Amino acid sequence: MSGKSVGIVGARGIGNYGGYERMLVDLVPRLVQKGYDIRCSCEQPDDEEGTANYKGAKLDYFPLQPPANYTLRKAYELLYDSYFIMTYSLVCDIVYVLGIYGGLSLLIPRVLGKEVIVNTDGLEWKRAKYNVVEQGLIVLFFVISINLASRIIVDNEQLKQFIGERHHFKTSYVPYGVSQQKQQPWDEPKLTKYVREYWDETKLSSYVNENAASGKVREGEYWLVVARLEPENNIDVIIDGFVKARPNYPLVIVGDFTSGKYRDRVYTLAFNGNTASIFFLGAIYDAGLLGMLRQYCFAYIHGHSVGGTNPSLLEAMICENLIVSHDNVFNRELCGRYAHYFSNSADFSDLVSKLEMSAGKSSEFGSEVYKRAIAGYSWDSVLASHEEVLRGDICPMPRTERETEA
Repeated sequence: MSGKSVGIVGARGIGNYGGYERMLVDLVPRLVQKGYDIRCSCEQPDDEEGTANYKGAKLDYFPLQPPANYTLRKAYELLYDSYFIMTYSLVCDIVYVLGIYGGLSLLIPRVLGKEVIVNTDGLEWKRAKYNVVEQGLIVLFFVISINLASRIIVDNEQLKQFIGERHHFKTSYVPYGVSQQKQQPWDEPKLTKYVREYWDETKLSSYVNENAASGKVREGEYWLVVARLEPENNIDVIIDGFVKARPNYPLVIVGDFTSGKYRDRVYTLAFNGNTASIFFLGAIYDAGLLGMLRQYCFAYIHGHSVGGTNPSLLEAMICENLIVSHDNVFNRELCGRYAHYFSNSADFSDLVSKLEMSAGKSSEFGSEVYKRAIAGYSWDSVLASHEEVLRGDICPMPRTERETEA
């Protein structure tokens, strides 16, 4: 049993809608069972008092509510991270920072002789929502954080090239983990009710034709996207290609927009005189409903282009989904040759048409990505890798598929 205390900084909470938040749902109780004293930073909930504990871990809440304004929100997050880095420097043996926004505040735990682990996530500065100044600041925070970190975690093999060779000695590969999913029954009335209520609340019903508004999503006969609706996740590319393909099956999109301008652009592509059925469902926090959508989709579409190992892609793999993915080194590391890849809307349109015409002929892809998920991303191996880093060991980078086949 460890006995070490670990303060985890950088997530908005546990179980919220995001990669780090989803990771902590599984990681935190496993670390507690291994004997670690875990504390996690959390944002203040909107309308209720937050719980003090989560499965043996202490939850600490920032005293200020997060602002709605985007610019103020970024400043809030910097203050939030700095506050908890300083707090945990005084009471924890290890400060585990999710993301690269700790910046110069990481000096405090280092001066106090505490271990600082930085999980770098993906290539944040390449996200299209940031302007040139913001991208420059993100790169600055990245450089400061990896220089002040005692140890660095990357969740995808391809990310190590962005760390720099002089930091490789303290860099470990620790991916996200994924668990077997509880089988959910298909519940079309529940889904139909959710679609109608969400569309009425958001006034989406005024954009769409009567057939789409009726919420007719049938078992095994829909395409699925689960993502933050941002440019780097290629939502506009997916919708443009989908509409041009004139598919038989509808497209179900789970996730929230982070930009009103981008939302308007996407809605124009989706609803401007087009006949394809596209369902925007917003962020879904009902685990049963989200699991049902994953398990019964015809195919899962993954447009992420700048991240590392994305949890939503792992969830699709563990559900044995037929996967249509944006073509980049991060997604290929996960799926290998057992996914269909696109680079632009024309590629995607062709894939939609071909896959609907040859339904079932790529079924072996689902079983193969499932095997890859079990072999490389099970929580047993991910937990063991986290423990190695917490002990001060370095987890070697995995051999790539190309190296393995050579």
